Amino acid sequence: MKTFQEELVVLLKARYPIIYIVTIEEERLEYSIRNTILNKRFSNLYIWDFIEGFNLNPMKKDCGKRNPLGALEFVETMNSNTPSIFILKDFRRFLTDLTISRKLRNLLPLLKREPKTIIIIDSEIQIPNDLKDSITILKFNLPSPKEIRAEILRLSQKLTLKGKISQKTVENIIKACQGLSLEKIRRVLGKAIVIYRQLDHNSIPIILGEKRQVISQTKLLEFWAVKKRLKDIGGAYNLKRWLTARNDVFSEKALQYNLPIPKGVLIAGMQGCGKSLIAKAIAFEWRLPLLRLDIGRLFGGVVGESELRVREMIDIAESLSPCILWIDELDKSFIDRNYDSDSGTTSRVLATLLTWLGEKTLPVFVVATANDIKSLPTEILRKGRFDEVFFLKSPDLNEREVIFEIHLQKFRPESWEIYDIKRLSRKSTRFSGAEIEQTIIDAMYVAFSQDRDFTTGDILLAIKETVPLIDIAPLRASKINSWARSGRVRFA
Repeated sequence: MKTFQEELVVLLKARYPIIYIVTIEEERLEYSIRNTILNKRFSNLYIWDFIEGFNLNPMKKDCGKRNPLGALEFVETMNSNTPSIFILKDFRRFLTDLTISRKLRNLLPLLKREPKTIIIIDSEIQIPNDLKDSITILKFNLPSPKEIRAEILRLSQKLTLKGKISQKTVENIIKACQGLSLEKIRRVLGKAIVIYRQLDHNSIPIILGEKRQVISQTKLLEFWAVKKRLKDIGGAYNLKRWLTARNDVFSEKALQYNLPIPKGVLIAGMQGCGKSLIAKAIAFEWRLPLLRLDIGRLFGGVVGESELRVREMIDIAESLSPCILWIDELDKSFIDRNYDSDSGTTSRVLATLLTWLGEKTLPVFVVATANDIKSLPTEILRKGRFDEVFFLKSPDLNEREVIFEIHLQKFRPESWEIYDIKRLSRKSTRFSGAEIEQTIIDAMYVAFSQDRDFTTGDILLAIKETVPLIDIAPLRASKINSWARSGRVRFA
């Protein structure tokens, strides 16, 4: 895979007339283009913006100032003896103007004949139909791990820091910084240094806080703070082992090992069985940001809006990679939808999502949850979309004991051992983890109203008065069992 600079050199040598580069990092892009020109001997570089014009041109200072048509006329009249590159900033705003659009099309023969290239820099892509065939889009990616490492080492050498940064800490900081612009990385690392006088594990929450601000500016994804660990979840031993074996899959060591990046998991099961907790625990254990997607937000009322939202969501997730993308209640977004009555919007959204799940190469680990696995389109369950599909069944006796122990330790850390956990577990057959927690809370309310501490008897009474959800809306166990035997799903 070519680097940005290599791809740019190919386009320049091939005499592509107009290149459209998408980025939010103008300064870093200009630095990269200058290095490319210096190394490949493209000698002339002219930079234009609406306010200053071509302020780097010593012959005609301020040429084209507040005049986009004047900027194109400058390109046309410049001496063509040496290869020249003309950078036009924020120029998409003028492309819809008939005068500008026509002038660009008139310039095309000249640009192909003479060694001149126009580079448009903007943060968004908006190209009129009449120019699409003439403009080539090139994406300038956010800083790579190698660039982030160089910035960390530069700051370490430039500033007097307490202690030496361990290799493991550097790896974790690099992982946390991925998805931020170089300028934001400099600011957030500077903030950490001001607070702690060093770069260590305390820097990670500060960096993730910066990512939270980036996510808060969108309406598609939510950034979730996580504190749950896998050990705080009872049962799901197969799933826990599977996840633990992949703890360091996004590390530099795994990259050097040429280890394939995992795609994700689909976790199905009744409400309250711990699907959401597992998604949060994965993010905590792997020390990655957790982005939550309510897939219903992808559907818009305007024609084409839904597909645009899917692509925007994918761009945001990939720009913040490595990360965990938690797609909550996947089944709710496609159940009972009439694929024909919405002019095919649902089909196109599903197709775009499935293609990305199967083909993505950036480290976005998808954790999708579903209550009713039977309502999901069969193409989602196909191998290749997710690495594994796990089904969370109702906890067995031993798992219920662990769940009671976890929750009682949370509510009564000093006296949890006085409760008869084995008896509580025997009496709570078919209860989910959430239902077990709620019986303890109900018992606490009763005892609190009577000005005393709650007892095993209070919890037993709450259990007796609770009807497990699985008895109200039973799953077709035979269907799930047959899928498990065929390897389509695995019991967690």
